[in-house]
Amino acid sequence: MLDPADSDFARDPYPFYAGLRASGDASRVSLSNGSHAWLVTGYEQARTVLADARFSNVPPRRAGRPKPDSPAERARAALARHMLNADAPEHTRLRKLTTAAFSPRRVDALRPRIELLVKELLRDVGERAADGGPVDLVDTFAFPLPVLVIGEVLGVPEKDRSALREWTYRVGSPADALPPGALEDAWSSLRGYFTELIADKRATPADDLFSSLVHEPGEDGSPPDWQPEELLAMAFLLLFAGYETTMNLLASATLLLLQHPEELSAAQADQAAQAGQADRAGGRWDAVIEETLRHASPLEGTTWRRTTEAVTLPDGTVIPAESSVLVVLAAASRDPQRYPDPDAFRPARYLPDRDGRAAPHLAFGHGPHYCLGARLARLEARIALPSLFEALPGLRLAAAPEELPYRPGLLVRGPRTLPVTLEEATAPQRPRR
Repeated sequence: MLDPADSDFARDPYPFYAGLRASGDASRVSLSNGSHAWLVTGYEQARTVLADARFSNVPPRRAGRPKPDSPAERARAALARHMLNADAPEHTRLRKLTTAAFSPRRVDALRPRIELLVKELLRDVGERAADGGPVDLVDTFAFPLPVLVIGEVLGVPEKDRSALREWTYRVGSPADALPPGALEDAWSSLRGYFTELIADKRATPADDLFSSLVHEPGEDGSPPDWQPEELLAMAFLLLFAGYETTMNLLASATLLLLQHPEELSAAQADQAAQAGQADRAGGRWDAVIEETLRHASPLEGTTWRRTTEAVTLPDGTVIPAESSVLVVLAAASRDPQRYPDPDAFRPARYLPDRDGRAAPHLAFGHGPHYCLGARLARLEARIALPSLFEALPGLRLAAAPEELPYRPGLLVRGPRTLPVTLEEATAPQRPRR
């Protein structure tokens, strides 16, 4: 029985996944919600499934517990009509409507703004730390940075970020991990919020992605090709995916570096040695980011797949038609057949001049649904992490790593809190009033 709401499993799911991986190309698992699913945990098997059209992204019907009709269930169904739950040609059409917003040119143009936001947030973190008590780096840094960035890209007002974080947290968590009614309230609130936001963009467009999605004509000059509810669903997806994974990347990387000070020192020494070569690609900080994505994948699993026919995998395992299938990215990126000593945090495996450089991880997926925001997530981490440890050199964990709570569920993964303190000698002094 796999219970995604179990706190011990959320903290360390890797032994469970290793057992599944050793048993074959895919394993049929009983889930705590009363359903069954096939979990794919090996690297090559994951890449194969993610590129195989027989594994549809259209969710299987009647999966999990029966859900009676209600306003909340209708809201959930409406917001689920996004491109991650679609196959070609619908997926191709929807992805094309948003691809330009995440082009390398547009993403790289965000660098100055991200640098300014990082500087402002770290000033606030330093002032809080000066009081001597622990500061939660998730609440004060790892969450606000990506939500501010994606909020500006999309056109979401800053005042709404706390409510949106709470709602998206709930919809990404198992219902069993939440108070009764919390999940239903979140779906209804999200639908209502995005309905109002899109209406506002129609009336008063601005220079942001949501406004362009509402107003920008197609290549032939026709109005935007949105079906009913699709724009709502795209708004939800872009916000959720735009900050959730980056938040977990920043929190997990910080935690790993605090646990491995020798790796932090190596990254900082490499940066000092390369002073004057701004944004040099392939250095130690880039390796830290890639290894964090592999070792502590911010996406634990993909969205659910459904087999459109019986599929025989290379080891002879047969997954019947109409089966629910989950590709576990976090497990695939720790496959010992692909990564020596996979459970070790070893950034050097991603250095460009290293013989036998490690295989690309699967943290951003593979195939036609590869993450649109991968470049933006890497850019935010590349700016934020060196700046964090430069601004706060005495950063220390204020809790035992094994006691940190982790996000429950099978979709996203990262520490929910990351309490830290500063060594007294390095803590910034509050300005005298």
